[in-house]
Amino acid sequence: MAKHDPHTTEFTELGLPDTVKACLFDLDGVITKTAVVHAAAWKEAFDAFLREREGDGFRPFDRACEYDEYVDGKPRADGVRSFLASRGIELPEGSPDDPPDRPTVQGLGNRKNELLLEKIRSGGVQAYDGTLRYVRAARAAGLGTAVVSSSANCRDVLRAIDAEPLFDVRIDGVVAAERKLPGKPRPDTFLAAAADLGVEAARAAVFEDALAGMDAGRSGHFGYVVGVDRVGQADALRAHGADRVVQDLADLGGRA
Repeated sequence: MAKHDPHTTEFTELGLPDTVKACLFDLDGVITKTAVVHAAAWKEAFDAFLREREGDGFRPFDRACEYDEYVDGKPRADGVRSFLASRGIELPEGSPDDPPDRPTVQGLGNRKNELLLEKIRSGGVQAYDGTLRYVRAARAAGLGTAVVSSSANCRDVLRAIDAEPLFDVRIDGVVAAERKLPGKPRPDTFLAAAADLGVEAARAAVFEDALAGMDAGRSGHFGYVVGVDRVGQADALRAHGADRVVQDLADLGGRA
């Protein structure tokens, strides 16, 4: 990914290079406060599976380290495969309509999604106000906006926070499946969003909180990659390709 020299590149009040014409936003952890809900749902699903498989002496899923390393930002089935492989566990793939109690990759993923939806229904969905203000400012400046998420629930979540009209393009788990796009850390979903907005990757900025999203931004050669550090992993975000790291998009502005 091309880097930008802050001594020669002009930045707008959005804190972006003036060559950027589109902004591509991740959902969980960037737009909405649902990353922690995802982590909790993954932990509940994996711990129940591991306890049944290994008994009371099982090693619980680490919702900090293992979530960030193997699951965060990835399509659901990829997250299941990645985590289980780290524990030396293989399961049959199964099919997307497997019930949540079936011991398959798809069944375990469906159990996680069932738990996630229960948690969202009981606790609701909250947005990061700084992000919504930033998206509105980007649109006011004439930039195209897209949401890029591995979640199949993306549209429902955006509607829950009245944010669907803020995005010209939505590439989520449903769209990715329809178009057969591989998920993060591959850049294909972000590239599809840029293409749908009619801009080249070099003229688009990626906003991500997941390490897999940083990898996607770097490998896709996007014009600028912003890491949103919600959990104290600024160094890791930079190591995975962030041009700039902020704790909230409201912190952007001026020069990088």
